[in-house]
Amino acid sequence: MNPYVLSILLMGLGLGTTVTFASSHWLLAWMGLEMNTLAILPLMAQHHHPRAVEATTKYFLIQSAAAATILFASSTNAWLSGQWDIQHITHPLPTVMITLALSLKLGLAPLHAWLPEVIQGLDLTTGLILSTWQKLAPFALLVQIFPDTPLLITSLGLISMVAGGWGGLNHTQLRKILAYSSVAHLGWMMVVMQFSTSLTALALLMYVIMTASAFLTFKLLKSTSMNNLAMSWAKAPSITALMPLVLLSLGGLPPLSGFLPKWLIIQELTKQELGLVATFAALSALLSLFFYLRMCYCLTFTSSPNNLVGTTPWRLETKQVSLPLAISTSLSILLLPISPAVLSLTLPLF
Repeated sequence: MNPYVLSILLMGLGLGTTVTFASSHWLLAWMGLEMNTLAILPLMAQHHHPRAVEATTKYFLIQSAAAATILFASSTNAWLSGQWDIQHITHPLPTVMITLALSLKLGLAPLHAWLPEVIQGLDLTTGLILSTWQKLAPFALLVQIFPDTPLLITSLGLISMVAGGWGGLNHTQLRKILAYSSVAHLGWMMVVMQFSTSLTALALLMYVIMTASAFLTFKLLKSTSMNNLAMSWAKAPSITALMPLVLLSLGGLPPLSGFLPKWLIIQELTKQELGLVATFAALSALLSLFFYLRMCYCLTFTSSPNNLVGTTPWRLETKQVSLPLAISTSLSILLLPISPAVLSLTLPLF
């Protein structure tokens, strides 16, 4: 893609998210979401592959339906209450409609079926943008309206935890597994949203860091399936040695960074006397942990039958930029020991 066109599209992504963040009017928020959608569509279809075009079409139809629902619900709210302000949604009908529409945009279960299919048809870089940046704007709107629908938000969160963990068990394609991982992590953010917005933001931040590390590593290794992971050691031994730690961090095992948000979320749910929800969340994490462990097994304990007997005497120098991968991998693994500093920096912001 032409660098100038790419720059314009990336600036469009940033501008759309910024407009949604800064808006207090539903029409402005809707306009920001539409700018986001229109900016990422050319990035998704840039390779002109049939799977990419199919994924782009699916994404466009889903986002259009969600945007139309948001516009209709905000108009209904203005008709019922006379207010276009995001903070003034008083009637339960538009509140539920907007919550479901934003859940569809995010990929929350049971409205998540489009997400694995779309990410599977994209390259890893665009899949990373779709899994991280594209979730920020709908998430910001959902945080602003959550006090009116606590039961609905909690129900969506619990269903997402189970659907995200259960859905990834039977897949060998890495992009689909990461899509279901996204659904499960969003469920953790939803259940704590009504009690602590700062914890929700912290969980989202940690998810973005760990997912960026996973996508960038798979891009460096040129791996898109479990079978490709078996050849990783011959391509990049150091990254292959660190990748299991990143995957276990996504699973939430101590003493890795991914344990921090899950630990704090379970602690907050226990403080709110929701022991059953906390137990359910902890058990659902075991489902996700299974396919993370399976990826670790493929990375470390298997070898491809196509490998040569001798070691390769030369290796082409990679032209990929490794600094973002190094930063995200370090943060994905090492943030737990400095969790007091992380909390002191993030919690006062919200």
